[in-house]
Amino acid sequence: MKRKIGIGILIIIMAGLAGGAVYINSLLPIITGYAAKNLASAVFVSGRTQEEVEALDLNFSFIRYTNNEVDFEGRQVTSRFLWGKSTAVYREGFGCTLVRGTEPEALSEIKFPVSEAPLFNPDTMPWPLGNMIPDTNTGADLQKLQAVREKLIEKDYYGGHAFAFLVMHKGIPVMEGYRDGINKDTRMLSWSMAKSFTNALTGIMVKEGLLDVYKPAEVPAWQADGRKEITIDDLLRMQSGLEWNEDYGNRSDVTLMLHCESDFGAFAASKPLVHAVGEKWCYSSGSTNIITGLMRKTMGDDERYYRYAWDKLFSRIGMPDAVFETDAAGNQVGSSYIYATPRDYARFALLYLNDGVFNGERILPEGWVDYSVKPVPDSKGAYGASFWLNEDLSLPSAPASMFMCRGHNGQRVFILPDQDLAVVVLGYSPKKTNDMDFDSLLRDVLEAIPGSRAGEMR
Repeated sequence: MKRKIGIGILIIIMAGLAGGAVYINSLLPIITGYAAKNLASAVFVSGRTQEEVEALDLNFSFIRYTNNEVDFEGRQVTSRFLWGKSTAVYREGFGCTLVRGTEPEALSEIKFPVSEAPLFNPDTMPWPLGNMIPDTNTGADLQKLQAVREKLIEKDYYGGHAFAFLVMHKGIPVMEGYRDGINKDTRMLSWSMAKSFTNALTGIMVKEGLLDVYKPAEVPAWQADGRKEITIDDLLRMQSGLEWNEDYGNRSDVTLMLHCESDFGAFAASKPLVHAVGEKWCYSSGSTNIITGLMRKTMGDDERYYRYAWDKLFSRIGMPDAVFETDAAGNQVGSSYIYATPRDYARFALLYLNDGVFNGERILPEGWVDYSVKPVPDSKGAYGASFWLNEDLSLPSAPASMFMCRGHNGQRVFILPDQDLAVVVLGYSPKKTNDMDFDSLLRDVLEAIPGSRAGEMR
């Protein structure tokens, strides 16, 4: 009897070990893929050091235990953990791509097309196209803003670990601050702020007659079921009804898409309907990547597709050095992977503060900004068309009219049209462990803006 019990216990232990090994094996592409991709982009796109990135950005969960090899000559990063291994490759123009479903050599053979937009040196041109900022008194209290900058950048007073801080008032940057090793020319990761750029590109394609957001998205796999009713508007507003899990803390849809799949949009489009189209708001990075895949299909020409963001948006709003990364299948990752400078993000905010007009040129169609900030009913005032809103007063120190670009780990562009104000905060501020108190930060910034002090806005 004792022998049978012992054998039973041994079987249970062996089954547990086998199950654990299977689960760990399923996590290895995510663990090593996250490390390889983010380290490669930080080193080759942002110009940061491996040591700094490993000590901060990669210093959590199993990611901190990866063994990372940076190949500066081949411009690749390979990350290993246990028996798992992932490689990310840097390519000029494309940034860094995690190798999935292909080989590094095959990716390297694809060259980024030369942009048709005219080249210019931002440092020799006046703001907003260039970096020559006018010495203009906007009325902002610079002493108060300087105090905010010091508390944020030097003292981590608001929590988190800010890399960059910029306040733009009446279209002019009036305060900037940067952590050591970061400056005005450092390209910083957008994470999900890229979704708002996808909104802009969608608007430009609408303006050119290439897309109609209210027509069903022409995804072949959807034509035999209820998914055929999904529109680009539904995708922008995260109300497609498609199944999706956006939890970054486990083996979820978003972590599988970004770290295990070669074609992000196709992965998201394969999801079944779990809600009626247009009725349930469910935040989904997959929805945005379906849109960028549709853009590629609509253009039907990869050279045009890759140039489009630069020719039609980036070069026209003074950010020609931005990098829009792709997945291994060649689709731009509109959900997550734009690298741009802090001033570039401010310029993007300026485009939306000016109703889609930049430096006298209309970039977005008339009414597009109003469309973008129209709330999704089921979001209860929290979300529009790929912009976060403050109608729910989730940030009570800021006005309800504020809208935002929000990205993972604390990337923010706050756009306050009634105050003619934008606030850019970039850095590493992960939720739950070291979150930033953005409400207090905005309260202190608004105290420095005439007509925006507590009690004067509402």
